[in-house]
Amino acid sequence: MPEQALTGYKVLDLTHNIAGPYCTKLLCGLGAEVVKVEKPGEGDPSRRMGPFFNDHPHPEKSLHFLHLNIRKKGITLNLRSAKGRGIFKELLQGVDILVENFSPRVMPGFGFDYEALAKINPGLIMTSISNFGKTGPYRDYKALDITSLALSGAMWGNGDPAGDPLTYPGWAAQYWGGMNAFTATLMALYYREISGEGQHIDISIQECMGTLLENTDIRYQFGGNPHPRWGNLWAGVALWGSRPCKDGWCCVVSGTTTQQWRALVELLGEPGLKDEKYETTGARMAYAEEIEAMATPRLMELTKDEIFHRGQELGAVTAPSMNAKDVINSPQLKARDFWMEQDHPVVGRWTYPGPPVKMTETPFEFGPAPLMGQHNQEVYRGLGYSKEDLVRLREMDVI
Repeated sequence: MPEQALTGYKVLDLTHNIAGPYCTKLLCGLGAEVVKVEKPGEGDPSRRMGPFFNDHPHPEKSLHFLHLNIRKKGITLNLRSAKGRGIFKELLQGVDILVENFSPRVMPGFGFDYEALAKINPGLIMTSISNFGKTGPYRDYKALDITSLALSGAMWGNGDPAGDPLTYPGWAAQYWGGMNAFTATLMALYYREISGEGQHIDISIQECMGTLLENTDIRYQFGGNPHPRWGNLWAGVALWGSRPCKDGWCCVVSGTTTQQWRALVELLGEPGLKDEKYETTGARMAYAEEIEAMATPRLMELTKDEIFHRGQELGAVTAPSMNAKDVINSPQLKARDFWMEQDHPVVGRWTYPGPPVKMTETPFEFGPAPLMGQHNQEVYRGLGYSKEDLVRLREMDVI
């Protein structure tokens, strides 16, 4: 294995749940040494989040936790105790990056605002991830992924035109917040290499989602009306989006060019769609209901694979609407070795998604997620604590 992009850099990970752990997972994958700090006896709340291996709720069997914390070292430390906060300061002295995603009041409440920590470690890069950022009237408000999506405006444009605003599947806002935190941390590290200066990064998940929606904001400013929900429509294009087919669902687009439209017509094999009155994008919008009525029964005669592969051969814009089983068995993802297998001392070998990018010289590294407190001995002995010290610290509920 070649030297990694972040080999030699050390990260102290005070994150939990999704956005923060995803950020540090990516840093770890690039070779940084990441030490994850968890509360003694409880650990990261995501350890209690399903799905669990064999449907057995257990702090070492959360597939969610295992996915987000690969290759990290794990220690336990009680930051609510004075002794624990003292040990935290010792840990801080030897790191390059601190990542945390507590509510904005928590770190200052411990006496760990950036100004105080920078006195201990002058070159420190501190990345703080929260729902709404460190400032503003919502800074202390609680949020989940769905509320972040709602407050960013993302839900307003998602759903059918006459229906309700809909959320996104999974934890889209959390992962996007973590990805932005990862990118910003890398840029801060690059700046430190040039200037020698650390800095504090303030990540608002609401704002991260907002950066994806500038199109809707501009439309409002220019048109004066909120962005409509299009559902399976798109302004200016007929026959757009998800449709039922013979064995499931597919995605078809009538196209924005004459070539794409003619390719779709050939795929569907419907003579009525060859009428010249449908040749332009504007005309297709005017006759959208007619086109829909002719295309729908033809789609029901074709499988999603036929629609996808034959459509692509012809130059049509088509795709299958894939479920989890389809995605896991995707020949494209298999050909690119996207799925990674990992051994874990409790759950054994399992498969999980690989990194979001491939790098020729510094590929991502992988390893099992830590057991709770697995690296206490290694990390604390490295600070000079003896075995007897660690026994006393455990008895005092410090580690």
